[in-house]
Amino acid sequence: MGVYKRGGVWWYKFTWNGELIRESTKIANKRTAEKIEAAHKTSLAKGEVGIREKTPILSLKEFADREFLPFVEAQFRDKPKTLDYYKTGLKKLAAYPNLANATLESITPDAVSGFVAKQREAGFQTSSINRHLQVLRRMLKLAIEWGKSEKVLSRVRMLPGENRRERVLSPTEESAYLEAACALGDGIVEDYQRALEGIRAVSRGELPVKPADPYLLREVTTVLMDCALRPDECYRLRWEHVRDGAIHVQHGKTTNARRVIPLLPRAAAILEMRRAAQQHKEWVFPAPTRSGHIEQSSLKKQHSKACALASIAYFVPYTLRHTCLTRWAAHMDPYTLAYLAGHSDFGTTRRYVHPQAETVLAAMARAQSAEGGHKIGHTGEIKGLSSGAEPAVIN
Repeated sequence: MGVYKRGGVWWYKFTWNGELIRESTKIANKRTAEKIEAAHKTSLAKGEVGIREKTPILSLKEFADREFLPFVEAQFRDKPKTLDYYKTGLKKLAAYPNLANATLESITPDAVSGFVAKQREAGFQTSSINRHLQVLRRMLKLAIEWGKSEKVLSRVRMLPGENRRERVLSPTEESAYLEAACALGDGIVEDYQRALEGIRAVSRGELPVKPADPYLLREVTTVLMDCALRPDECYRLRWEHVRDGAIHVQHGKTTNARRVIPLLPRAAAILEMRRAAQQHKEWVFPAPTRSGHIEQSSLKKQHSKACALASIAYFVPYTLRHTCLTRWAAHMDPYTLAYLAGHSDFGTTRRYVHPQAETVLAAMARAQSAEGGHKIGHTGEIKGLSSGAEPAVIN
């Protein structure tokens, strides 16, 4: 039968005395794989080995515990968010016995559908279920690559209808939210001033703790809105990354996350004020957490209060990045947008690019002008196009 490629490595398959022999060479080089196949045939012909017994197939849980989990822990040791993503998916899969106890080769689409139904009953949204299915798909793919199965394993498909983070704040909503965030900060300061004049402070000498960062929500929000950072990139900013009028992102979700984002005046002013107030501190947004900087939970309560105070629908912090990129997309080319966004897949950038009619006409006019106004009289071609003019079509 020869060798064939599956999952980046070469397998071989042939029949010996009516018995099908199919094994992975675990090699990505075809010539070497062919030699391994020939060596196996030779050894069988010489009688040095018989038809070897099949390796016992692991259950999904056994494969997860013995193979997959150690792999992701080593692979994503420096990416805690990604590691948590895989561990959460494994936990959900292990909680469904029909999948967890099934061998890799016996996992059927019906078992996967049962898992999906169970997740829906538990109240999970389509996006969350798809994240768990992605972990399962990754496991089955690696099981094939690592030679843990001699059969083609069940294909895992994502559920349709997943909601994307496509909400964009209007300028009015942005202004209302920032005013609400500022009002919350004012309230924290006022509460502190009242506490200084209260009975405990005046009569008992119990001075209240001065709020360290009352306007943290407003300042973080402004940086996210003006720089299109991923929330985690903003939370992990160090002062060494803010220099020369720009933010130097050193790490992030993908390899393309490394980029330099020039600071707009509003964000630059906020960061300079924080730098002056935080002498000899490492983090731009420090917090009493294990990491030393703010986390997603640090602003959760204040963010909910700000949305309610501004009378706008609740939104996740990632919406601020999406809003910024959507606004930028109307004024810059997609390649610059992809760089500033830190996208590794240009398909992601295309979601933000929505060419307007006047933009298309202006671009076509510039292209024709660069060609010296060359006009060809074929049917349907544009003639005499200039900026702001309607295209004249020759019929």
